[in-house]
Amino acid sequence: MFKAINAVQIHVSLDKIEPEIWRRLVLPASWNLDELHLAIQAAFNWWNYHLHEFRIGGLRYGDVELLTEDAFDGDPRVFNSRDVHLRDFEEGATFSYLYDFGDSWRHTIVVEEFGAFDVTPKHGSCIDGARARPPEDVGGVPGYERFLEIMSDKADPEHAETKRWCGGHFDPEWFDLAVTDKDVRNALRPSVKRRLHQPKPSQKRD
Repeated sequence: MFKAINAVQIHVSLDKIEPEIWRRLVLPASWNLDELHLAIQAAFNWWNYHLHEFRIGGLRYGDVELLTEDAFDGDPRVFNSRDVHLRDFEEGATFSYLYDFGDSWRHTIVVEEFGAFDVTPKHGSCIDGARARPPEDVGGVPGYERFLEIMSDKADPEHAETKRWCGGHFDPEWFDLAVTDKDVRNALRPSVKRRLHQPKPSQKRD
């Protein structure tokens, strides 16, 4: 008996950072781009404080009212992100997601495959990934590179203050699948709270 497609597997990676920071998610195919936005926020533990948009085939998708208010002359028209669903894409489709127009965290999204589960998924899940995302408001890719330099050099005059700013600890290689999967499963919960800082390892010594 034919099973209807009800899930999609996507790969999301941050642009212009090496080694790659990425997550692999399995989401309900019925979800729209607005719900995909919340899943990405959860997967990377972004705080959802800033504007975002999707770029698909040269078109912009997001909150029409907010993005229109923030638009510059010549910017493409904005379409409602709730009108596009994950099931509308084809396998192999690639598009971009921009979070925080100041820091400009651009993500590349690849639709890897669709699935037909016996039970239609009601929430998303994270099945793989690598590396910690940069701290919020660190200043984009250049700011993140400088942040890593400061954090790796205790003699840097900005080291102590920067360490306090990021919560006392930051490991760029950190990724916990169980924690991230739980975050993604709760992505659509109202008033969901994000961790302000990366969890500290219990055995870490300064």
